Amino acid sequence: MSNKLKWSLILIVIVLALLYVFLEMNRNAFSYMFPRRLIRLFAIILVAFVVATSTASFQALTNHHILTPSMLGYDSIYLLMQTVLIFVLGSTHPLSSSSSLLFFVTLIIMVGLSTILFVPLLRYLRHDLFTFLLIGIVLATLFRSVTSFLQMIIDPNEFSIIQDRSFASFNNMNVSLIYIAYAIVIVTTIVFQHRIKELDCIALGKSQAINLGIDYNKATTEMIVMIGILISVSTALVGPIMFLGLLVVNIARSILATYKHSALILISFLIGAGIILIGQTLLERYFNNMIPLGVVINAFGGLYLLYLLVKEFKRI
Repeated sequence: MSNKLKWSLILIVIVLALLYVFLEMNRNAFSYMFPRRLIRLFAIILVAFVVATSTASFQALTNHHILTPSMLGYDSIYLLMQTVLIFVLGSTHPLSSSSSLLFFVTLIIMVGLSTILFVPLLRYLRHDLFTFLLIGIVLATLFRSVTSFLQMIIDPNEFSIIQDRSFASFNNMNVSLIYIAYAIVIVTTIVFQHRIKELDCIALGKSQAINLGIDYNKATTEMIVMIGILISVSTALVGPIMFLGLLVVNIARSILATYKHSALILISFLIGAGIILIGQTLLERYFNNMIPLGVVINAFGGLYLLYLLVKEFKRI
């Protein structure tokens, strides 16, 4: 990886971060606005790192560059959970209304379900892209269908609460959760650091990874757990951003001249942070938050996915 590219992106992200925090800052309200913008900046950095790490790791495990955890149903699991909890317990129940309790319940359930669903798929369908993608889409569609059915018969007032949680937002997040989220992500990254270093070998395939001394089944299971934790933290904190990982990782691949995943994750993280900072700055300062950032990212990400699928079919 070129040091020039790395430091250029770091400088760009720093400039964008400063613009986000200080652009149109009212001096009279500095003590009020500055800490709130700073907390959202920390959330943006966290989400960019989580998305870059989880997507690059997932693509290495599946050996396919158009697959992301969100495309295979992680976000759908999150929306289904939120809907079921409010439908069964109501919005006033402590489990639904307590942000901290809901955060940990969401984390535990999403990690458990993703491990149960995707570890078998990864082991048996790793080299069958279209079957893997089809099953993931079917699962995601099933989760969304159940979610839509419950939302149609739920109380309208509680439906509005679910809608607020369905779109990624850095403005409506619970500030107290940012410290918990950072602690979980840091601990998870440290615990699985040795597995992240093995991604270069795992991406070569099961046989090659085993020949290089890696316990493949154990490594893939641990990586799925790590991906589940990271995605769950990000989604529970700010909501689902489906196509961000697809965008940033594939853009990073197109500008990098190396296959090292450490470099890929770093560049993807910087690109992701830059995209979110630009989008959030424009939406907050000039569009009065009329459109959720997740909607804009998903619009561009969906078009980019179609472009990647067309390229894949042309190769075949």
